Amino acid sequence: MRSPPSTRRTHVSYLGQIPYAHGVRLQEEIRDAVRYGNGPERLLLLQHPHVYTLGRNAEAGDIVAGREWLALKDVEVHETDRGGQVTYHGPGQLVGYPVIDLKPDRRDIRRYVRDLQEVLIRALADFGVDAELGGDAAHIGVWTGGAKIASLGVHLKRWITTHGFALNVSTDLSYFAGIVACGLPAVRMTSIEQVTGQRPELEEVAERVAFHFGEVFEREMVRDEDFRRQVSEGAMSPGQTLQGEADQGAVVRSPG
Repeated sequence: MRSPPSTRRTHVSYLGQIPYAHGVRLQEEIRDAVRYGNGPERLLLLQHPHVYTLGRNAEAGDIVAGREWLALKDVEVHETDRGGQVTYHGPGQLVGYPVIDLKPDRRDIRRYVRDLQEVLIRALADFGVDAELGGDAAHIGVWTGGAKIASLGVHLKRWITTHGFALNVSTDLSYFAGIVACGLPAVRMTSIEQVTGQRPELEEVAERVAFHFGEVFEREMVRDEDFRRQVSEGAMSPGQTLQGEADQGAVVRSPG
């Protein structure tokens, strides 16, 4: 069944593992393309090598690991313009960067954050994890059994979104010991693997996240393999990769 003509399309690509700085540049290029009508909205799903990122509310003391430990563990540190404090990204964690235009009907940052949380809660349910929202503003993210399984930190410019969420799938949780994660000294982090004993492939989790993103945000999600291939091969600069065919690719649908 074809979607109604009013349904907005968002291209989704699982990019594998890419450096953090490259991911930031991609988002900026896509945001500019969306703003000026030169490219589609996109949901980027990927992994990063080990990195600590400091949001706008982070403090220097939020990274408790010393320089020698960071070098030994090969962990980069980056400042970023997203909201929130400090968090960790690394292998086994699914990072999602939606670059979408919230105009005209979704210009509400609280709603946007709640919708991202709902996407993750639905995706986690597909893997047998009963998840819920945090109880207050200090506990933004997604939680299960009193532990945090996903973190959120977003940025909006002219109501176009960047940054997004990080979902622990089979993450090495020991890396969170090097920071005051999310500014919460007593926070306990968990993952799908730790909760269920199962280790799903990240691309499988990405597929479910993309499907539920389309449901919650009322988008038709179009799988964009050309974009994925161009990024992985490094065949073009980030700006050039945005000029692909806007309507090619399979629609992401429920397997049921």
